[in-house]
Amino acid sequence: MALVPRLALADQDANQDQVTTYSLENGMDVVVIEDHRSSAVVHMLWYKAGSADEPRGSSGVAHFLEHLLFKATDKLESGEFSKIVAANGGSDNAFTSFDYTGYFQRVAADRLPLMMEMEADRMMNIRLTEENIATEREVIIEERNQRVENDPGSLFREQRRAALYLNHPYGTPIIGWRHEMEQLDREAALNFYTRFYAPNNTILIVAGDVEPEEVLELAKEHYGPLPANPELSDRVRPSEPRHLAARRMTFRDPRVAQPYVMRSYLAPERDSGAQEKAAALTILAELLAGGQTSVLTRKLQFETQKAVYSSAFYSGVSYDDSTFGLIIVPARGVSLEDGEAALDAAVAEFLKEGVDPEQLERIKFQLKAQSIYSRDDANGLARRYGAALTSGLTVQDVQDWPEILQAVTAEDVIAAAQEVFDLKHSVTGYLTNEPAQEAAQ
Repeated sequence: MALVPRLALADQDANQDQVTTYSLENGMDVVVIEDHRSSAVVHMLWYKAGSADEPRGSSGVAHFLEHLLFKATDKLESGEFSKIVAANGGSDNAFTSFDYTGYFQRVAADRLPLMMEMEADRMMNIRLTEENIATEREVIIEERNQRVENDPGSLFREQRRAALYLNHPYGTPIIGWRHEMEQLDREAALNFYTRFYAPNNTILIVAGDVEPEEVLELAKEHYGPLPANPELSDRVRPSEPRHLAARRMTFRDPRVAQPYVMRSYLAPERDSGAQEKAAALTILAELLAGGQTSVLTRKLQFETQKAVYSSAFYSGVSYDDSTFGLIIVPARGVSLEDGEAALDAAVAEFLKEGVDPEQLERIKFQLKAQSIYSRDDANGLARRYGAALTSGLTVQDVQDWPEILQAVTAEDVIAAAQEVFDLKHSVTGYLTNEPAQEAAQ
């Protein structure tokens, strides 16, 4: 099957990744990231389907299927895939997010054809038995027990996220709601597999000691013959209604060792060709909490001593609206209510005073350095491009991002903050070990 060239970035400057991209005729995208400093290679398949693409009522099926793909295929016995990778001196794993599911191997460059052969096999030829289903369902339920049910902080985050997204599936946990996980069956897994696991819904990323033309010939050989799914439709998800009221919640659990306050706001994601607002929010998070001289750390932990910890967080790599978060862990003797008031006062003062120009330039310098250093990690590069491309961005968007960050102004940051910090689009949560006060008799 012929290869259709989409983009070849041959003349790169010293600060750009060596990336070449193509499309196979069956719709699979191929991304090659060259790094010839070692003989290793990272081979990744990214499916443009995550937990937010699951049918309502089948939460957790994307992650469930990720586990099941390590079972038998027409060519391999259950568990044999990873054994072959290990026998060839490599490592492998997989991951599921809201917007994608990924499978990867890190091996010597000369083992790349074998990795493609095995991944092409399990893209089309998975064999699931009822025993597989029952066993792996217990595995993911136990995983939920360990990561969520046994951790009040995780339960708190799960409940807060569900309250923030009124209708969008980002409000459903990636691992799934337990009562729905218990009902996952072979039909649910195969329906998701048949719909989404097709070359025209997949991005192949190969990073490391490879030549683009050789990778593309291998992709043509192993992935090219796989048929596209003609019934695969555009990604359309339930959207959020207007948010008309701030939401508040208190999560009480006697296991909580350190109470804290966390507020999440709906926030725009990075959009292809229009990443400026997301860049301003990225820098806003750094200004507020990116080190010992940041706004929240200075005001809450040093000046007023209201907190033992404070932070802000934002990630713009998301197919739909993301979140911007603030957190304060009050100091001993400071109530959650007083901690929240101190957090609000610090943010309000920042918006009034504006951005410190020296701090802004320092953060930009740090972000530029991080961008350069990150190019030393082939696995990290592959993940950066994979997460971006499955979230609606392009290779050009990824490569433009560092300069877009450098172009952010103080005015951009304040404007983005004023837009996002709207309590109607927020959930404020208290995590505490204090029992609820009984109503007066």
